[in-house]
Amino acid sequence: MAQVPQRFFDALAVRTWCGLSLRALGRAREEIDAINVYPVADGDTGTNLYLTLESAVAAVEAVFAAHEVDEGPRDAAEVPPDAGDGPSLADAVGAMAHGALIGARGNSGTILAQLLRGMAQVLAARGDSAHTEGPGLRLALRHAAASARQAVAHPVEGTVLTVASAAADAADGVEGDCAEVARAAYEGARAALAATPGQLPALERAGVVDAGGHGLVTVLAALVETFTGRAPGPVAVPHARVAHGGEDRAGSDRAGAARACAAAEARGTQQESATDEGERPPAFEVIYLLEAEDAAVARLRQRLDALGDSLVVVGGDGLWNVHVHVDDAGAAVEAGVEAGRPYRIRITHFGHGDAHTTGTGRPPRERTQRAVVAVVPGEGLAALYAEAGATTLLARPGEPPASGELVQAVRRAHAREVVLLPNDAELRHTAAAAAEQARAGGIRVALIPTRCAVQGIAALAVHEPERRFDEDVVAMTSAAGATRHAEVTVAERQSWTTAGICQAGDVLGLIDGDVAVIGADVAQVAATVLDRMLSAGGELVTLVLGDEAPPDVADHLEARVREAYLAVDTVVYRGGRQGALLLVGVE
Repeated sequence: MAQVPQRFFDALAVRTWCGLSLRALGRAREEIDAINVYPVADGDTGTNLYLTLESAVAAVEAVFAAHEVDEGPRDAAEVPPDAGDGPSLADAVGAMAHGALIGARGNSGTILAQLLRGMAQVLAARGDSAHTEGPGLRLALRHAAASARQAVAHPVEGTVLTVASAAADAADGVEGDCAEVARAAYEGARAALAATPGQLPALERAGVVDAGGHGLVTVLAALVETFTGRAPGPVAVPHARVAHGGEDRAGSDRAGAARACAAAEARGTQQESATDEGERPPAFEVIYLLEAEDAAVARLRQRLDALGDSLVVVGGDGLWNVHVHVDDAGAAVEAGVEAGRPYRIRITHFGHGDAHTTGTGRPPRERTQRAVVAVVPGEGLAALYAEAGATTLLARPGEPPASGELVQAVRRAHAREVVLLPNDAELRHTAAAAAEQARAGGIRVALIPTRCAVQGIAALAVHEPERRFDEDVVAMTSAAGATRHAEVTVAERQSWTTAGICQAGDVLGLIDGDVAVIGADVAQVAATVLDRMLSAGGELVTLVLGDEAPPDVADHLEARVREAYLAVDTVVYRGGRQGALLLVGVE
């Protein structure tokens, strides 16, 4: 379906571009993941780009929500260029850049965040102007490419940096409106992407183009669609073993196998080269947000550059996103502590070789037949899942794990068969990417789409490793699906909900993901939620208390169930710092 084109670059164009880019990266994610061989062949570039842009989209949507903009279609010709309704261009691009910065994942995601920030710096500098035309977009693309290159400690040609520079160069030669500038930038980037295998030996050996560059071309294609109403055709690049829509299913499967083989071959080649040279790539990826002054960040760059490679530091105005590959993850974090206040620290082991045998000289320990891997939101739940035999990955509130972390957890389980419980609806794409990557490594993985931790508890309760794998997965899926879930939390800001308007500080009761109750008292809201859930029947109520829940809320709810629902049992767990005050499950 054709998109209504935007005539100029204003706040609505920013919103449209971000939304189209996110959808395009969602479609291309697996393809980009599969050709990810540089700087580390960890198969998550597409997913990292998607998650980075997802954070940018959320920030832009929040700005529009705050201005209560009408979401109906707009005829751009009927809207004055300097109309004052809704957020300004500076507001929109500032939100886009900030959202990408705080949500940046991986090497390519961090660079994409800086590209968006570079564009925002130019567009926001236009002051109160409601829009910009082609010349402004040209300047924004040029500054984006330059700032991204400056953020990388040691720029390498044949990467997304090359593709960004080519896009800016192509746009520089165009005198026209935003549509013409966007189209020129896209064509320049596409040509540069096709040439990347000749610039990087790792890409040439694997027979693929640069994954990060492919992602940027996808984002620029969305920019073209924003201003023309139509997306460019499929990117046809030599060397890339990719499948296009015209292929039959068998052809697509063969192309997918080829991409997986290319990535696997690249991993092997990198490891062999490292062994021949007596060294290996760094073992850890370290990412964190950092509040620090410019002078401290300059010193931090020098220290981290001495510790490892793939160093990218993006941001400014006191907030930075730091990305580096190192062997000593602790030293990288300590360097951040010396520079300022690091938070949202994320450490991922690349898993070179088998973690159980590397450097030991002992034969690998025997793999277990089956394991369960679960993402859990709090320390208490992590202990509960671990006691039940699951391998856990702790997800802090607002810090969902990346696909590389999920893959590492699957490998850490050291099993031939793995049941993966994401326990979060927002993790479905990340978990699917991790499952595909683990399958490519020879692990049989079944993904059960659990939407919350209480559904995971229900699934884990019926898990029987002695059963056939398929039977076990069916039983666990059925148990999770039969568990209705709810949570009680506190609103962070004023917002429209399915239950009406809530104010910051209101207590919200969500049932199956939708706000059903708004109130002022945690116990009362929780009791109302529980009554609504049990009105449809149930035999077992599971309550998971967060650290900030009132101490007597569990006793109050247990008493209510005993008095009003005689045939219903209740179990209570302590979840720790899980984000929500209370999680509720009804089976």
